[in-house]
Amino acid sequence: MEAQTHYQLLERLYHSANIQSVYSHSQISISHEQAEITLPADPKFFHGANALHGSVYFKLLDDAAYFAVASLVRDVFIVTSSFQLNLLRPVTGGVLKAVGTVRSKSKNLFVAEATLYNDKGKEVAFGTGQFMRTTQPLSSLAGYSAVLEG
Repeated sequence: MEAQTHYQLLERLYHSANIQSVYSHSQISISHEQAEITLPADPKFFHGANALHGSVYFKLLDDAAYFAVASLVRDVFIVTSSFQLNLLRPVTGGVLKAVGTVRSKSKNLFVAEATLYNDKGKEVAFGTGQFMRTTQPLSSLAGYSAVLEG
């Protein structure tokens, strides 16, 4: 399978996850060792003080780092084994962009980092995660194994 096909299937897998019904306006772009995710900061994601809840920061950063690693793994599903999150400033609107990149790779363990930016290009959070291979074939996942159209 060509790399570009793998990236497109991963993008499809991202959008097919049940959790994406909550984040339905997000977009993802995957390339070699990198992933970018955008999401409008909808007020439904805000905590009681009317700023973005930390769970949304985590979701975007973890997904961006995860899919950067997944770009390298074409046979099995990977999982997050740990993730360190650093929140720098509140977000009260605009479109967020998370950029994930691979930092280190070995046979079974990968390290990736991600940075979250607001719509002015300011860094609002960053994180580093460890990701591990599983034994579950990617081909067994309905969202990944779907045939790409034209």
